[in-house]
Amino acid sequence: SLFQALHQLYYDPNIENKNLAQKWLMQAQVSPQAWHFSWLLLNMDKVPEIQYFGASALHIKISRYWNDIPADQYESLKSQLFTHITRFASGSKIVLTRLCVALASLALSMMPEAWPCAYRKGQVRSVLAQECGSVFPLLEQLLQQQDSPGFIKQKVLKCFSSWVQLEIPLMDCENLIQAAFTSLQDPELFDTAVEAVVNAISQPDAQRYVNTLLKLIPPVLGLQEQLRQAVQSGDMETSHGICRIAVALGENHSRALLDQVEHWQSFLALVNMIMFCTGIPGHYPVNETTSSLTLTFWYTLQDDILSFEPDKQAVYQQVYRPVYFQLVDVLLHKAQFPSDEEYGFWSSDEKEQFRIYRVDISDTLMYVYEMLGAELLSSLYDKLGRLLTNTEQPSTWQHTEALLYGFQSIAETIDVNYSDVVPGLIGLIPRISISNVQLADTVMFTIGALSEWLADHPVMINNVLPLVLQALGNPELSISSVSTLKKICRECKYDLPPYAANIVAVSQEVLMKQIHKTSQCMWLMQALGFLLSALQVEEILKNLHSLITPYIQQLEKLADETPNPSNKLAIIHILGLLSNLFTTLDISHHDDDHESTEVKKLPVQQGPNPVVVVLQQVFQLIQKVLSKWLNDAQVVESVCAIFEKSVKTLLDDFAPMVPQLCEMLGQMYSTIPQASAIDLTRQLVHIFAHEPAHFPPIKALFLLVTSVTLTLFQQGPRDHPDIVDSFMQLLAQALKRKPDLFLCSNLDVKAVFQCGVLSLKFPEAPTVKASCGFFTELLPRCGEIAPVGQVVHENGKVLLQAVLEGVGGQASRSLMDHFAEILFALNKHCFSYLSIWIKEAMQQDSFPSARVSPEQKETFSQQILRERVNKRRVKEMVKEFTLLCRGLHGTEYTADY
Repeated sequence: SLFQALHQLYYDPNIENKNLAQKWLMQAQVSPQAWHFSWLLLNMDKVPEIQYFGASALHIKISRYWNDIPADQYESLKSQLFTHITRFASGSKIVLTRLCVALASLALSMMPEAWPCAYRKGQVRSVLAQECGSVFPLLEQLLQQQDSPGFIKQKVLKCFSSWVQLEIPLMDCENLIQAAFTSLQDPELFDTAVEAVVNAISQPDAQRYVNTLLKLIPPVLGLQEQLRQAVQSGDMETSHGICRIAVALGENHSRALLDQVEHWQSFLALVNMIMFCTGIPGHYPVNETTSSLTLTFWYTLQDDILSFEPDKQAVYQQVYRPVYFQLVDVLLHKAQFPSDEEYGFWSSDEKEQFRIYRVDISDTLMYVYEMLGAELLSSLYDKLGRLLTNTEQPSTWQHTEALLYGFQSIAETIDVNYSDVVPGLIGLIPRISISNVQLADTVMFTIGALSEWLADHPVMINNVLPLVLQALGNPELSISSVSTLKKICRECKYDLPPYAANIVAVSQEVLMKQIHKTSQCMWLMQALGFLLSALQVEEILKNLHSLITPYIQQLEKLADETPNPSNKLAIIHILGLLSNLFTTLDISHHDDDHESTEVKKLPVQQGPNPVVVVLQQVFQLIQKVLSKWLNDAQVVESVCAIFEKSVKTLLDDFAPMVPQLCEMLGQMYSTIPQASAIDLTRQLVHIFAHEPAHFPPIKALFLLVTSVTLTLFQQGPRDHPDIVDSFMQLLAQALKRKPDLFLCSNLDVKAVFQCGVLSLKFPEAPTVKASCGFFTELLPRCGEIAPVGQVVHENGKVLLQAVLEGVGGQASRSLMDHFAEILFALNKHCFSYLSIWIKEAMQQDSFPSARVSPEQKETFSQQILRERVNKRRVKEMVKEFTLLCRGLHGTEYTADY
C-alpha cells in the first residue's frame, strides 16, 4: 500500500489521486507502524523519493511521538540512525539532511525532561561557542592561504557566518572579520563575505567590545571607493552589499560609538558614508534598491542622541542637526517622481514599491521633526515659496510635489496649529499650477492634513475649499479629494454652513454621475453627514430631501423588480449610502470631544431627529425590499446596517423607532434566521433594555430570537456558526445590561444553557470565544437569578466536562484563556459543586487526555480549587495543563507559548 501511494503521489498525473495519496501518506507517517516501515523505505535499493519519505516519517515520530518509544530502545534507535547517516554520506543529499534533522531531534528529546527547551538550546550553543578556539584558526589559515581554491574560501566564509551567530566574543572574531573584508575585493566571494561581516557586526553582544568596533570603522570607510565605482558603473549588488555593512555597524552600535567622544570624527565619517547610501543616485526601486536599507539607521541615531543627558545632547545636536537638515534634502530628492515619460514605463509592481518607499520616507521625516522642530517647517516653506515665485527658473512639478509631500508628512501627525508658516502655505496652495495627478493628489492630502488648523482659522477655508470641490469631479483624484472633503467636514463642520449648499450640490452631482468607486461614495456620504450635523433642523431636512429623494425613487423602482444579481448590487449600494450618511449625521453631537468646539455647539434641537424622520418615511419601502430579499444574507445585512449605524449614532434619539424596528426584526428572524438580525437585536438590548418604556418590545424581540434560535439548535446548528456566535454575544449582552430578561417565565434557561455547552465544542474559534463570554456572564448570576442558579446546579457538571475536553486538546490552544475564565467563575460562584464535579470528571479513564497521569490530574484539580482570587494564575495553570494533555510540554514547539 505504501509503495502504491508513494507511486501515485510522485508519478500519477491525476491530481485527485495525488491528493488522496498525500492524505493517506500523512496519516501513515503518524501511525504506530511508521516506526517499522521507515527503516524499510531507507533501503539503498529504493529511489530517493521513497527514502526521503522514510526519513521524514522517522523525524516526525521522533519529534512529535517521543513518548511512544520505550526508554530501553533509545540507544538502539541512536545507533540505527548513525548507521544510516554513514550509509547516506555518499548518497542522496536530501535524505542525508532529513536523517541529520531526525538525529538532532533525538538528541534534544534524550536530554533530561526537566530542562526547559530554551535552556537545552542554550547549553548546546554555549558548548559549541567554546569550541571556536579550535575552529577559527583553521578557518583563518584556509582564508589567508594564497592557493586556497575559491570554493573552499566560500565554504569557510559560510562556516564563519554560522559560527559567529553563537554569540562568540567579537574580539575573538577580529582576524576572520578582517579576512572577510579582504575577500570583499573578490567578486566571487563578495556576497558571502558581506553576509559574514554583517552577521559578525550584528550580534547583540558585540556592543560590549567597543575597541574592536572602533577598529572596524577604518575598513568600512575603506570601502567608499569601491562603493563609488559600483554606483558609477550601475553595479547594484555591490553597492547594496557595502551599504549593508555600513548600516549594520552604524545601526547596531550607534550608542556605543557615540559614547566614544574622542573618536567623534571617525563616527561622523561613517554617518556621512550612510548618507551617501541614502542619497544614492537613481529612482527606487528601478535604478537602485539600496537607499531604503538606511532609513532605520536615522531613527536609531536620533533616538540615541536624544537619550543623552542635556549637556551631552547639546554637543551632539550641534554636530548632527546640520546632518539631519541635509538628510531632509536628500530624502525629498529621493521622494521625487521620475519624469512622466519614464514613469509611464514602470510596471504596476514598481509603482507600488515606490509608493511604499515614499511612505517610509514620510515616516522618517515625521520622526526627524522631533529633532529639528519648527525650523524644519520654516525651511520647507521657504523652499516652496522660492520655487513658486521664481519666474526666471520655472521648476518641475516633481520638485514642488516633493516639498509639499514633506510638509504633508509632518502636518499629518504633528500638531502644526502653532506654526507661523501654515497661513503662508495655505496662501501658496492656490498658486500651484496643477499639471498632473500625482501633484494634485499631494495638494489634496496636504489640505486634508491641515483640516484641524483650518477649524481654528475658518477665515482660510475659502482659500482651499474650491480646489477640493473641483477635484471631486476628477475620477483620478477620487481617494485624495473625497478623504480630504471628509476631513474638512468632520473638523470644520461648525464653520461650513455658508458653504453647505455648494458642497451638497457638487457632491450630489458627482454621486449621480457615478464617477467614484463604492468605497469613496460611502466616504462622501459620511462627509455630508458631518456637514449636515451642524445645520438647523429645517435645513438638514431640506438637504436630506434633495440628497436622498433620487435614491428613494430608485429603490422604489428596484423593489418592484424581480430579484436578480444586478439589481441586488444596486439595492446594496443605495442601502450602504444611507447607512454611511446616518453614521455621521449626529445633531446631538455625541462624538464632539474637542473643547474648542464647545463654544460653537448649536442648542439641542427640539422635536424628532431628522434621521428618525427620514427612517420613518422610508420604513415601509425598506420592509418591501426585505420581503423580496429575505433569503439574501447581504441584503438583510445592508438593511440591518442602516439601523445599527443609526442606533449607534443617535442613541436615545432613536427611541421613537424602537417598537416598529423590534417588530420588523422579529418578522425577519422568524422567517429566515440571520446573524445580522441578532447583532442589531444586541444593539437594541444594549441601548434600550434598561429603560422601562422600551422594555416590553425589547423583551418580546429577545424572547422571539431566543425561541427561534433554540429551534435551530434542535435541527442542527453546525451549518450556522455565525448565528451561534451572534446568539451567544446577545445572551452575554442581555445578562450584562438587563439580567431580568432571564427571569421571564417563557424563557427556557435550561435549553439556553445546553446550547451554550454545545457551542463550546464548535471548531470555529470566534464561536467558542463568544460561548465562553456567555458563561462568564451567566455564572456570577447564580445567586441573584433563581432560574440561572437552578440550571447551573443541575447542569454545571456538563459544562465542566465540556471545558475540560477543550483544555484536554479538543479546542485550539489560543482559546485556553477563555476556558480558564469559565473555570475561575465556576470556582468563585459554585465552589462546593465544582469540588465534587471536578473530582468525578477526573476519575474517568483517559479523560481529558490519555497523556496525563492521575497524579497530574489531581495536582491540576487542587490548583484550580485553591485559586479563587488571582485569575491570571488560573490562566497559567490551564496553559500548563493543556500542554501536558497534548504531549507538548517542554518541546521546542511551545518554547514561546
